[in-house]
Amino acid sequence: MYAFSIERPASVADAAQLAAAGAKVLAGGQTLLATMKQRLADPGRLVDLGSIASLSGIRREGDAIVIGAMTRHLAVAESAEVKASIPALAALASHIGDKQVRAMGTLGGSVANNDPAACYPSAVLGLGATVQTTERGIAADDYFQGMFTTALKEGELITAIRFPIPKRAAYIKFNQPASRFALVGVFVAQTASGVRVAITGAGNGVFRHAGLEAALGRSFTAQAAAGVKIDAADLNADIHASAAYRANLISVLIQRAVTQALAQA
Repeated sequence: MYAFSIERPASVADAAQLAAAGAKVLAGGQTLLATMKQRLADPGRLVDLGSIASLSGIRREGDAIVIGAMTRHLAVAESAEVKASIPALAALASHIGDKQVRAMGTLGGSVANNDPAACYPSAVLGLGATVQTTERGIAADDYFQGMFTTALKEGELITAIRFPIPKRAAYIKFNQPASRFALVGVFVAQTASGVRVAITGAGNGVFRHAGLEAALGRSFTAQAAAGVKIDAADLNADIHASAAYRANLISVLIQRAVTQALAQA
């Protein structure tokens, strides 16, 4: 690990000022610290958000659940409010990484990093959530812009994410055994504006699938999902799975997700 300095601001405003001056933001550290230990990153200066109490917490606001950016995965998984309102989100959080990762990793850190195989981005996109920052609210459809790329500007920090409460939703993933990231993960939700399907692990970042959304909008059944052909042309192929294998996984997992979602009714 290269030498670095660390700042621990007590307010969001101070943290944003440090980030705008070039300091690298440290949330849960589950990605950043690992890359620093391997000398793949040399930030020089870190700004630790862990002391800012206002960035943590879970609350219901009308027809939405608002979760602070520094809220740990474990807190989301165990939240009675999340379990009652969006059980799919609690279930997703409960299967991220291992116990140590869930105890330290944060919602905001995951969404800001936007790993193409991370679980949380699929929930944000699948539920049509709003990413709230120090400057604005960003709709999920505008926020994710490809592998490790988001709409965040330099120095802009995520403060919370607002998740609309769906009629029903489910998340199913086929994980890579070593990393426990999603080889393919599928989040499906029946929302006030229609059906949304978000897929992680299969492409160059999380994405929605228009064909599945259209079919499930007409008939929210596993049979309708099974009738949609999944094109492998733009999907990932690596040592873990071919593009064709990932395409088949999407089809299998969406059928399971719809079945699981229907069981909530």
